[in-house]
Amino acid sequence: MEQNRVKEVRESLLMSKAELARKADVSPLTITRIERGSPCRMETMRKIILALGYKLSDKTKIFPNI
Repeated sequence: MEQNRVKEVRESLLMSKAELARKADVSPLTITRIERGSPCRMETMRKIILALGYKLSDKTKIFPNI
């Protein structure tokens, strides 16, 4: 399983899963799966990084293993 910091960062921003899903233009189920460590496409990672307010150059702060 891939480890990521999506849930940790999202919660630190006081953002709900639904809000992140809406901002990233993905389903809430996708957010749940990613937070549980399921792999996702690079495009989905990009959307989530930007929706959390990070730059793409900060991607390793959210997805350390990429």
